[in-house]
Amino acid sequence: MTMINPMLRDTGTPPIPEAKGWLSAYDCRHGPGIDLSQAAPGSAPPDSLLARAATAAADPSGARYGAIQGDIALREALARETSGRYGAPISAQNVAITAGCNQAFVTTIMALASAGDAVLLPVPWYFNHQMTLAMLGIEARALPTTPQAGFVPDVEAARALLRDGKVRAIVLVSPNNPTGAVYPPATIAAFAGLCRETGIALVLDETYRDFMPPERDRPHHLFEAPDWRSHLIQLYSFSKAYAVPGWRLGSIIAGEAIQHEVGKVLDCIQICPARAGQSALAWGIGALTDWREANRADINSRADTFRQAMRALNGWSVDQAGAYFAYVRHPFAGVPAAQVAEMLALRWGVLALPGSYFGPGQDGHLRLAFANADEAGIRQAVSRLAQASRSA
Repeated sequence: MTMINPMLRDTGTPPIPEAKGWLSAYDCRHGPGIDLSQAAPGSAPPDSLLARAATAAADPSGARYGAIQGDIALREALARETSGRYGAPISAQNVAITAGCNQAFVTTIMALASAGDAVLLPVPWYFNHQMTLAMLGIEARALPTTPQAGFVPDVEAARALLRDGKVRAIVLVSPNNPTGAVYPPATIAAFAGLCRETGIALVLDETYRDFMPPERDRPHHLFEAPDWRSHLIQLYSFSKAYAVPGWRLGSIIAGEAIQHEVGKVLDCIQICPARAGQSALAWGIGALTDWREANRADINSRADTFRQAMRALNGWSVDQAGAYFAYVRHPFAGVPAAQVAEMLALRWGVLALPGSYFGPGQDGHLRLAFANADEAGIRQAVSRLAQASRSA
């Protein structure tokens, strides 16, 4: 259709529905299907949080429009929690609440770049980031990473990709989607220094920061720098930490100058965030610390279970794992990752996402979101992977 925006038409279709179609055709010959495709919390939110949301939803005042950048109670609560976590003062004026972290990313990119500009994305990348850039006419400039380096990007390789002056931002996701890599604080600091030096933005997506390993409570020290507002933009999601992805609430933390522009975008694409969930989370940030820590311990335990189970498999390699994800090299040499993932879903009832969804050069890998399954489900999935490779 000629009326369709050509940049949108050239953007790939959402990949997860395609993958879920493969599992829907599975005949359950090995037992129920095991869906390790989407980063969905494996447990329900706490009853107390749901009760708070129900009470807020029943309050007529919550049905009215709220503030463009979110209700002040949630902004203040998140500012306090973030200040405590990172050891640096952050105010509510630095916080905007969005409809999930995907909207936080879209909003941020619209505030920073326009058609013809470029944004640097480490590869493998989160496919929604690349899709957003494509539909806005912004180049997704690939920054390759390697299994040998744990899929941690190299700052000097990034520097070499900035020389034409078109790059407006560097995007880092840590803990990473899709690989699970947790970037060292020194790496994050080096990228912040590069962005400060070159006058571009560092967009740091910390959707999975609540699932850091126990020894890494403070993911980085960037907020301690007095000039962080000049170049740092942090994105966050409440979906995973509180098991509420359907509430669609995330955030942008940035300097006041960026927030001024962010407000223009948010006024056009959401008017205000959904309010009942905001009310519940404003309470939950302070009240549910113990529940969140137990949730983190559970997810880290699932990661350990997955790593241990995979050690027994010949030909498979867990090249990286952390937070919700493992990035696994499959043993089917020369077979495209999408074909491998479809076979595993149709014949063995295990749904993983092909590495090809996450950028160029990824056909040797699959992403498995092990947080979706309990420990018994993880072991069953790994057993089926072993059977699949033996029968090939």
